[in-house]
Amino acid sequence: MTPMKEDYLKIIFELGGTKREVSNKQVAISLNIAAGSVTEMVGKMAEENLVVHTPYSGISLTQKGTELAVVLVRKHRIWESFLVDKLGYALPDVHDEAEVLEHVTSTKLVNSLDTFLGHPQHCPYGGIIPDENGHFDDYSHQVLNDAEDGQTVVVDRFIDNHDLLTYLGDIKLDLGDKLHVIKHDPFEGPVTVENLTDNKELSIGYKAAHYIFVK
Repeated sequence: MTPMKEDYLKIIFELGGTKREVSNKQVAISLNIAAGSVTEMVGKMAEENLVVHTPYSGISLTQKGTELAVVLVRKHRIWESFLVDKLGYALPDVHDEAEVLEHVTSTKLVNSLDTFLGHPQHCPYGGIIPDENGHFDDYSHQVLNDAEDGQTVVVDRFIDNHDLLTYLGDIKLDLGDKLHVIKHDPFEGPVTVENLTDNKELSIGYKAAHYIFVK
């Protein structure tokens, strides 16, 4: 399987594609690619029984696609946890290292790492880590951009993206922060929120607001 198909499997999993349909637009924004490219790749993946694609509705993972995504996500996130917790890596710097390591990691090694780390259920940026049997708890797939004006939400997790994690570090937005949504600017403008955790107002970019999951 190509690295690009693996990226699609992981992002569709991340967006909740094991239980619901994910839109082409969500995948395109999350992977920072053109919507047309998503349509083409999803068509190929549907032929391989990795996804189900309903035109004008969305994309979901098949059982085969889910099983492959779970293995990839588990290896990737356990390595990220190891790099941050045991080697002191900065959060924005772990993705590329974990991307390489996941492809050369046996089931025995990842299970040993999992035990060594104490069986973490979440990676450093909040993503769920499936257990060795492929089981995982339910998780939020509402992004900040979809929260309504006036709603109060809690930051649950972030998409694993170097630029995003650097940006969030700069504006000091953390997992567990409670946000009151003030307004969405039109024409793909920023989302203005009040961070109730430290009583500061933040303006979060349109794309970044699609990378932040809340509950």
